[in-house]
Amino acid sequence: MPISLNRIFVTTACLLALSSSVASVPLGSPSSTSSTASPSPTVPYASDDPNTELWSPNSNIDPQPIRGSLGSTILGPQNIPLQLQNPSLLAPPTTDHGDVPNAKWPLDLSHTRLQTGGWARQQNVNNLPISTEMAGVDMRLEAGAIRELHWHTSAEWAYVLKGSTQISTVTSDGQNYLATVNQGDLWYFPPGQPHSLQATADDPAGTEFLLVFDNGTFSDDSTFLLTDMMAHIPKEVIAKNFQLPQSAFDHIPGQELYIFPSDPPASNAQAPTDPQGQTTEPYSFPLSQMNATQRPGGTVKIVDSTNFKVAKTIAVAEVTLEPGAMREIHWHPTQAEWDYIIEGYARITLFAANSNARTFDYQGGDVGYIPPSYGHYVENTGNTTLHYLEILKTDKFQDVSLNQWLALTPPALVQAHLDVSDETISHFSKTKPIIVGQ
Repeated sequence: MPISLNRIFVTTACLLALSSSVASVPLGSPSSTSSTASPSPTVPYASDDPNTELWSPNSNIDPQPIRGSLGSTILGPQNIPLQLQNPSLLAPPTTDHGDVPNAKWPLDLSHTRLQTGGWARQQNVNNLPISTEMAGVDMRLEAGAIRELHWHTSAEWAYVLKGSTQISTVTSDGQNYLATVNQGDLWYFPPGQPHSLQATADDPAGTEFLLVFDNGTFSDDSTFLLTDMMAHIPKEVIAKNFQLPQSAFDHIPGQELYIFPSDPPASNAQAPTDPQGQTTEPYSFPLSQMNATQRPGGTVKIVDSTNFKVAKTIAVAEVTLEPGAMREIHWHPTQAEWDYIIEGYARITLFAANSNARTFDYQGGDVGYIPPSYGHYVENTGNTTLHYLEILKTDKFQDVSLNQWLALTPPALVQAHLDVSDETISHFSKTKPIIVGQ
């Protein structure tokens, strides 16, 4: 196997340093403090070999697991469309190492539950075992269709992908809330709080929305449904509960409805008059109307409990990246990250400590998951804008910027670790870049 020029250089440098009568300076000694001695690396220098993606999903090539002198052709069967979508798995960067679990799930591979009036498909630990902290559901309702009154043990956070959805809820204090949530906007319901979802007629096609739950084992097939409960309580008990004759309940469904068709709600629908009053805090948030923070190469909007007070367990950054731009290298101290790609193409490397790292490629409709404290970045590898949601299980959005950390650490310490110059350190940013351009 050919030896890279970089390795030859490092080996030669080491031998020259050992044979020199001048005392060597180990890697990490500040280069600005030595004027005569040539540094001898404690460990080999990091490779300069390029590690970009070798093809795009739209390439007209025969993808093969080959990078430079490594790998070889496939002699057996190939699923070329799948291989084209995953260049970083088939021909991974040489910086990948160890065994990081799969961190990608295309919702197109999820089982779709078909109902009269819509459908739903989900992602949880059953199809993405690494995603222990959060799960997701992609749901579609035709105009007027209802996701029936229900509740569940996990909190529900939602982002409307298309159309408009009328939501309703009642708190444990008996306060009610009714709102229409439009495309690009959010809603949130705490665990156990009953609610319903109905597609409006604002879009003739109805609505589609993304639901995220703060429990990786969550299953939308196991929620507490109004009709399911009523069908499994004796009718005489139901009649006694409401102090009505049993005949009043002759036509209640004998099984769950889940998603079912209905007439669209009125555009001026109001919540019933409530003696307890309406909720003091809204359960929806107009993210689409929020001003984005502009950065070279993209934009970001952040919503958590500081500006959406009811959202106690889930926070979000809505990010756009222009071609070639990237969400900076960072990590979240104690929070898991669940990503959803709305449009575009992305590459993410997960660094899991102990020399373990793996790179994945994503496109529209894909889910990504990053455990707490895993170092990572998100890079736009396509030629169009990348639009994605960076969702954290937390009440407050937090991240640690590699750039800012090094800029605010004593320069001598940074030099001792990385053997970089004072000039290089002076370019590190003392404020979080968040996004860096091409």
